[in-house]
Amino acid sequence: MLETIKKQLFSKPIKPGKVAWDWWNDWNITHVDFKAGINNPTYKYYIDFASANKVEYVVLDEGWSNIVDLNQISPDINLQELIDYAKQKNVGIILWTSWYALTRQTDAAMAKFSKMGIKGFKIDFIDRDDQKMVSSLYDIAQKAADNQLIVDYHGMYKPSGIQRTFPNILNFEGVKGLENVKWGVKDHPGYDVSIPFIRMLSGPMDYTPGAMRNASKANFRAVNGNPMSQGTRCHQLAMYTVFEAPLQMMADNPTAYQKEQESTDFIAAVPTIFDETVAISGKVSEYVAIARRKGSTWHIGAMTNWDARDLNIDLSFLGEGNYKAVIFEDGLNADRDGTDYKRTVVNLTSKDKLNIKLAPGGGWAARLEKVN
Repeated sequence: MLETIKKQLFSKPIKPGKVAWDWWNDWNITHVDFKAGINNPTYKYYIDFASANKVEYVVLDEGWSNIVDLNQISPDINLQELIDYAKQKNVGIILWTSWYALTRQTDAAMAKFSKMGIKGFKIDFIDRDDQKMVSSLYDIAQKAADNQLIVDYHGMYKPSGIQRTFPNILNFEGVKGLENVKWGVKDHPGYDVSIPFIRMLSGPMDYTPGAMRNASKANFRAVNGNPMSQGTRCHQLAMYTVFEAPLQMMADNPTAYQKEQESTDFIAAVPTIFDETVAISGKVSEYVAIARRKGSTWHIGAMTNWDARDLNIDLSFLGEGNYKAVIFEDGLNADRDGTDYKRTVVNLTSKDKLNIKLAPGGGWAARLEKVN
């Protein structure tokens, strides 16, 4: 059976990548000549952004269809037009669905939407892990494989090995990700530097990072429509290296990313799968520093809780050669304004040891490209 599954899955490549995501940012794009919302002009804007920044996918989250009937598509959405438009731009479309809606019509929905050209489903509101649900998720994954579709299991328990059987399952939630700051939590930075040691050991996390509105502890407040993150911009950038997610979301809106193109360029250059991982240092609930290699390029991310701290980064893992490093570090005033950062470009080798300073809720992120 396993060999049959593999043949089905690999008749075309499973493509990981980044996703321009709509729900967290509440479709709040601006400076456009159309009404932003769940409609074709808005999604074409997301697709254009994804294409311009080499982001592989766009998710159409809740609202494109009736929540319990995927055949009842919103009158403001021409789905085939969006799929075709995205294909021209080399962007794939992923559709959000509740578990209930998909299981009402699994075979028909998989066949229909695969034929239309979507790349996969983000499946939400699973909400339990009893025997019936686990069996259902295996069934869905098999039928997705039959139809050459990737799967993002959102709103579910932590992974427990199903992705070994079905590598078309790229993501799992099972984590209190960035969406929770929309409603207010006291210590998300502390949580961020705990889950790499605990939850992430089970497998990929659909945490959904990428906020461009970044707040200090004193200035943070819960906002649903234009949400902010707790901690600094560099704390968010570091997540793209620290957090494992083959299908990694960019949670903020395209307008915000275009205003912050320097940060966007950095995020877009971080792969979502890697060849090697080095745990540099860390302490549960206090800080974490991780390096990951893709090809000959290394990516490093470090984050702290609400305590400012200095960390030492020993680069001996680089091995031979010279590297050009693009570094994002907390700005001198990041403790007051979480968006404050400094970008530098330096040359480094494996003999170097870096002392980095992290603001409260801070972070540090770097891309090291081998030059010779």
